[in-house]
Amino acid sequence: MQEHQPLAGLTVVGVRYRASRLAQRDERALDAYGAAAVYQVAQVPITMVEPRLPEADRTTDEPENLGKLGGEIAKAVAAGAYAGHAILMTGGDCSHITGVIGGLQDAYGAQTRIGLVWFDAHGDFNTPKTTISGMLGGMPVAVSAGLAYPDWRLGSHIVAPLPTERIVMVDVRNLDPLEEQLIRATDVVIAAPAAGFPGAALAPAIQALAERCDLFYLHIDSDILDERYVPNHSTREPNGPDMTQVLNAIDVVMATGKVAVLAVVSIYGEDEGSTRSVASGIELIHGGLTRWQQYGSAKA
Repeated sequence: MQEHQPLAGLTVVGVRYRASRLAQRDERALDAYGAAAVYQVAQVPITMVEPRLPEADRTTDEPENLGKLGGEIAKAVAAGAYAGHAILMTGGDCSHITGVIGGLQDAYGAQTRIGLVWFDAHGDFNTPKTTISGMLGGMPVAVSAGLAYPDWRLGSHIVAPLPTERIVMVDVRNLDPLEEQLIRATDVVIAAPAAGFPGAALAPAIQALAERCDLFYLHIDSDILDERYVPNHSTREPNGPDMTQVLNAIDVVMATGKVAVLAVVSIYGEDEGSTRSVASGIELIHGGLTRWQQYGSAKA
């Protein structure tokens, strides 16, 4: 996968879930995105799919449930890849990344060098031994790297754990102490979203990642933005980059032509503050798709 090509089609994988629980009404802003017609910015044919975890398959073990839902997401991602589409995941949260990585492995093979570019205020690199809160939502990158919950990973179709040398984290301004120690003990690179923020310079970090990867999964948790942009986000953080800085960082990643999947997750479409948060989600999706169309996507 050395070349890139213009977008030929777009598969939108809408995840109407909080972890493994089906969201109520428009908690995940999927209906708001549709009403805003933001996906049409890509100017290509669009296929919409919403994976579902069959309730008959649900167990009392939540990591197993996340693996089962991840498997359904993986099927949708792989189908989009087989169709030659760029793939956009919206709705959902960071616990659903395992299905994206698994779907890419289903489509392109476990030997494919997938790079994860992680835009988030948090690392989500905790394990049961490092976590303070015990939140499974703080663990999916570690799960994808093979450091925790193998049933969750394998259920999501990740056959080969993601090597940490293929992960660039952008921002992650709030890390648990033991989580940060674990990250620093790996080959994960932490890059700054913009000048003036801690971390390695973004452009060289992304260029180095591009040289050792065949394709990218660009994952954006909306809480990378300063809290004023996502006032009802459950893990919003102060002192973050503004919208222009995040869009400029997206541009750096898209300019490689290696993005096969873009995700914009954790927009809360209900309750006080939702209007501002949904507007931020729409702007992130709009900006991502505009740049994706400009630079093209990874070509098999």
